[in-house]
Amino acid sequence: MSEKNPTQLLVDASAWWASSITAIEPGRIAMRGYPIEELIGAIGFVEMMWLLLRSDLPTKEQARLLEATLVASVDHGPVAPSAAVARMAITCGLPVNGALASAINVLDDVHGGPAEQCMELYLEIAAEEGADVDTERAVGIVLQRWRERGGKFFPGFGHRFHPLDPRTPKILQQVDIAITSGAISGRFARIGRTVERALSAGRAKPIPMNVDGAQAIVFCELGFEPALGRGLFILSRVVGLLAHAWEQRQQGGRIKGPMPPSIPYEYTGTPLRPVPQRG
Repeated sequence: MSEKNPTQLLVDASAWWASSITAIEPGRIAMRGYPIEELIGAIGFVEMMWLLLRSDLPTKEQARLLEATLVASVDHGPVAPSAAVARMAITCGLPVNGALASAINVLDDVHGGPAEQCMELYLEIAAEEGADVDTERAVGIVLQRWRERGGKFFPGFGHRFHPLDPRTPKILQQVDIAITSGAISGRFARIGRTVERALSAGRAKPIPMNVDGAQAIVFCELGFEPALGRGLFILSRVVGLLAHAWEQRQQGGRIKGPMPPSIPYEYTGTPLRPVPQRG
């Protein structure tokens, strides 16, 4: 039994879910200290995301760069695993929220995580002694370290579908604009481009930076932590998932699997055989 008096218990209860994000009371809502009625119509959705995650409003250039990056990853077609899951979930009778939840759950380390992992790579390079003076040396050291740890693939580089990811050059163009305006330092842009050159050196077929590698540059330049990088990617991709779930709902269909019934999967088990007689 607690020996605290009622006042102390009330203090403990109030602090149980302490938060610096949103203050609410009857007739009042404030986000990081800004009244919601003043934010509505004054800032965009990306700026609101920044405010909640970073405690204050971004500059116009920071918001522009982040928005351009998020636009790049909203969707990658119905064959992307997460989009396929959203559509299959709809045909299994789930409502939109269930389909989105099912799809988001597959956005893990392999499908959805490379931007976060690439951020960790860039940050490890940036932390290497002398990285600002000799970026190529720092990149070489860290890439070798990753190889020694068993890394076969470098997140953010290469693509299973695109020889050259069409989103990457445009994101990097936006990055260069932000560097010129002084909105970001360009430190991670230099690291990312150096990694791309190092991975492609001596190869007949280069390993170009993909959208995850470009997004990792932006998220690092803007000062986000790696785990938030994955979260931001998911927030972007949810738009595409919602579109696919809604389209499938309009198209109809019932219990649709990965392939139409007319295309059989390959069975690799034991050939058909009789059950042995026993007893």
